[in-house]
Order: sequence, then C-alpha cells, then structure tokens
Amino acid sequence: MTIVEHYSQYVHNLCNRLKIKVDESYALPTKCTEVMLLQEQGTKMFADAVLSTHERIVQLSGLSSTLAPVFLEVLLRNQPEGVQLSIKEHTEADFYARFKARPELEELIAQIN
Repeated sequence: MTIVEHYSQYVHNLCNRLKIKVDESYALPTKCTEVMLLQEQGTKMFADAVLSTHERIVQLSGLSSTLAPVFLEVLLRNQPEGVQLSIKEHTEADFYARFKARPELEELIAQIN
C-alpha cells in the first residue's frame, strides 16, 4: 500500500471517530510524468525518471464550522512527507475525473454516430 493510501485510510478513520460523514472515498487514475535531462554538451535529451502521482479523494459532508479548524490542524500535523493535501468543494468535473479516458471506445462511438 502506498503512503497516499495509508494517509487516505487515516483521514477516513479520523472522520469516523469524529462522527464526520464520509460520502465517498476513492482513488483517481495514476498520472505518470516523464523527467527528461539535457546533456551538457549536446542537444539530445534522455529520459531520467518516470514520476507517478497517486491521488485519493475523501468526500465529506456535514463538517461543522467549529470542528473544521481542529480537524484540518490534525490532518496537517499528521501529513506524511511527500503527500500533498488539497481541500476544495466537490464539483461535477471532479466526479468525471475519476473515470479513465478510453480513446478506443470514444473512437468506436464516433464511428457509430
């Protein structure tokens, strides 16, 4: 299990202990970024590393304004190194981001229409 998965599980358990309702908890598709290096005396670039970014969503509802500062402070204090915490309102775009794009399927649908 990755660090992100452990932290997501920690957040979920903390919400359960504090009686904060968790609507959904899920993983987003992994994003890979290739890091390229330029040679000192040349114009050729070569791949140095591939960085994988894992994202987990824990969607909450009913978080009271009196508990929110304490809850966020606990999350930030226990945040592992290398884990980025983002807090925002859930949107429709966030809902669709959880599904992986399937270009082959979209191509077939375009051919049918």
